[in-house]
Amino acid sequence: MRIVIALGGNALLHRGERPDADAQEANIDRVAPALAALALEHEVVVTHGNGPQIGLLAMESAADPALSAPYPLDLLGAQTEGMIGSLLVRALHDALPGRRAAALVTHTLVRADDPAFARPAKFVGQVYSRKTAEELARRLGWHIAKDGTGWRRVVPSPPPERILETDTIHELLAGGTLVVCAGGGGIPVTADNDTGALRGVEAVVDKDLTAALLAEDLKADFLLILTDVPCVYDGYGTPDPKPVLDATPADLRQGGFPDGSMGPKTEAAARFVERTGALAAIGALDAAYEIVHGKSGTLVRPDLAVG
Repeated sequence: MRIVIALGGNALLHRGERPDADAQEANIDRVAPALAALALEHEVVVTHGNGPQIGLLAMESAADPALSAPYPLDLLGAQTEGMIGSLLVRALHDALPGRRAAALVTHTLVRADDPAFARPAKFVGQVYSRKTAEELARRLGWHIAKDGTGWRRVVPSPPPERILETDTIHELLAGGTLVVCAGGGGIPVTADNDTGALRGVEAVVDKDLTAALLAEDLKADFLLILTDVPCVYDGYGTPDPKPVLDATPADLRQGGFPDGSMGPKTEAAARFVERTGALAAIGALDAAYEIVHGKSGTLVRPDLAVG
């Protein structure tokens, strides 16, 4: 079975955790055995989020007096692909002796005229108090929005149109390589209508929607979206949340899940299942093996035809 696994950025760097390299390495070392267990039985492609990491790099870039202007988000995204990809490949190398693993810097095509550029909505970086967030917004020209009990930076997040390195990923898989790719949703680029020349854009593509597109393009049998909660909850954050253990795309779309957290994950799972008729699941990063074997998480399956 071919499985595309999407690791959440907040699962790799926990909410409220100091963004130190040691912390991220320890978190990745913790999940590597679960990924390795799946890779021993299945063909695996791993992608990952980068929200906390790209926010940290953006803050450092904005504060660097040696720069005349901060680095743009597309280049910062490339940096996170390299950093997190390296940590994942090293951990998988140790967990799977003799198995080839490679991290591929990946570009994602988006529409230059996408309306998402005028509506920043993707959370990046750490959580701040409202006072601190407003001060950063004034000083750095950021857009901010409320995220739970705190405030975070938001940036444009156009949906992915095409992953440019899909053919290369196919070739790596055919050679038996475990591939880490499309990190942070891929580096967002647009293509010139006349020449086809690529240009980076100031945005972050949602990694779950990119993972769904990647899984579709790779004809994957299973899309596994891993995060920091054990399953999807109806009424999450309320006094009486109810776990959703089995759902169809229609069920998920009726759930009204927040855009800034579970919403993109449920939409990605729904799209993949609708377009392919295959299965998807959402659950905790530590339970990857158990989720694929039906013992944990939220299973997303096709709507049953009524005849």
